[in-house]
Parts: sequence; C-alpha cells; structure tokens
Amino acid sequence: MPENKRILVVDDDQRFRERLCRALERRGYTTVAAADFTAGLRVFADLRPEMAVLDLRMPGKSGLELLVAGLEVSPESRVVVLTGYGSIATAIEAVKAGATSYLTKPADADEILNAFTGDGEKKPAQDFPPPSLARLEWEHINRVMADCDNNVSKAARRLGLHRRTLQRKLQKFPPPQ
Repeated sequence: MPENKRILVVDDDQRFRERLCRALERRGYTTVAAADFTAGLRVFADLRPEMAVLDLRMPGKSGLELLVAGLEVSPESRVVVLTGYGSIATAIEAVKAGATSYLTKPADADEILNAFTGDGEKKPAQDFPPPSLARLEWEHINRVMADCDNNVSKAARRLGLHRRTLQRKLQKFPPPQ
C-alpha cells in the first residue's frame, strides 16, 4: 500500500484524466479528478492532497498558475507537471515555481509515480537521441519569450528576427525531439 495515498489529477482531457486515475487506483492510490484551474484549486484547498499531477496547458488558467496557487494553500503537496508541449523554458519555470518534477506526455502511471520520488530505477535506462536543430531552436525561442514576458517585439529584437517572422515561428507546433 502506498505511503501517501491521495493524488489529485488535473487535466482538461477527460479520457486521459479518467485513464490515469484508474491506473493510479489499481496501484493503491485514492484519486481525485479535476478538469480545470478552478476545480483543481478547490481540491487543493479542501483536501490538501499529498500529491498532484497537473496538465500544463488547459483552457483558462494554466497548470503553472494552478501550481503556484495550489502550493500557496497546500505547501506540503508534491506536484508533477505533465505536458504534451514540453520545453526547457517551461520545465525550468515549473521547477522554480515548486514542482517536484516535469514530464512530457505520453507518460504512464509508473513514470509519474517515479517522478514523485525521483526513483528512476524501476524503468531501464534508455538511450535518447539528441534533439534536432529545429527542436533546439523552438526551445530557445520559447525561453527568450518567457524571459521577455511573452512580449513578441522585445523577443524579436533579442533574437535578431523580424517580429512577423517570430510570430510565424510561434504559431507552429513544437518539432519532434
């Protein structure tokens, strides 16, 4: 039986949220599901969960905003931020805000549970290829945007790009790693 039993799962994708909750429950945890910032913050305040898994991108306020607000009302909670749009900039931002770990989707229940403890021994080490140049460029652009408080004109000057060129690059999805 797990030592810390209650896990909050906040994700706007209902199918993923339900599937993850079932997988965690099969491992002996009690789960509480929420679909957005407001419901997630309510659970943080009412139940003070030992652990929480937060999706980064949700309609309305983001998972990073929920991370900050949730830790204000429940500072003892350990939080893993989960996203399908991972970047170095958002990972750094999440960890600075208090996240225990940051994972990119797809992540299974065991990977998420390992992220809470930092125990990566349950899964064999994998040899990941280095990221592509397009991926590095995308991450660098997003890091500069975060440093410039998402001001496109300021970031474009810093990057030495025309503002419209930067806007076109920002509209693209992240390239595969």
